[in-house]
Amino acid sequence: MSEKHIVVQGAECQCKFSVEPKIDKLKVLSQTKDYANDKDASKKLIATDKEIGQTLEKNTFGKCKLQPTPSDYLPCQAVITKWSGFYEKVTMSNQGKILLEDSKATCPIGGPDCISITKHGQKAEGSSQNAKNANEDVQSQLNPMVDIKKMDEKPLKHDNIEYNSK
Repeated sequence: MSEKHIVVQGAECQCKFSVEPKIDKLKVLSQTKDYANDKDASKKLIATDKEIGQTLEKNTFGKCKLQPTPSDYLPCQAVITKWSGFYEKVTMSNQGKILLEDSKATCPIGGPDCISITKHGQKAEGSSQNAKNANEDVQSQLNPMVDIKKMDEKPLKHDNIEYNSK
């Protein structure tokens, strides 16, 4: 996939025909089994080309430049009819193809590829494995007060001192 991110639940999308550049977030409605970048497998469902119809949180990008009225513009009613630029080498459990950060969507009013993904939705999430793999020299330069290799150790317990981990 050559350094392109997989799109997940919560990815931000934008239409090039929006009067004011507004974003809406993608909802994954086509499957409930396949997750990415989510250690608990509970939030980041992988988006596929099967995310068709009203699959955005608000289903609007504000006012649409392609729907003028004498005084203003009509509100956008975002409906995705198809996706392009997806990863074709993998088929997911819903028979869909994985959306990538440069995938584009088609809207019946805006036409082909009028909706683009501005943020893929993944977030870096540190884990104990990251700490184990960290370069000690680099980490000591970045944060000299913390020994990264000792972060997984139990905290010291002192008599007569309360420890609150919150």
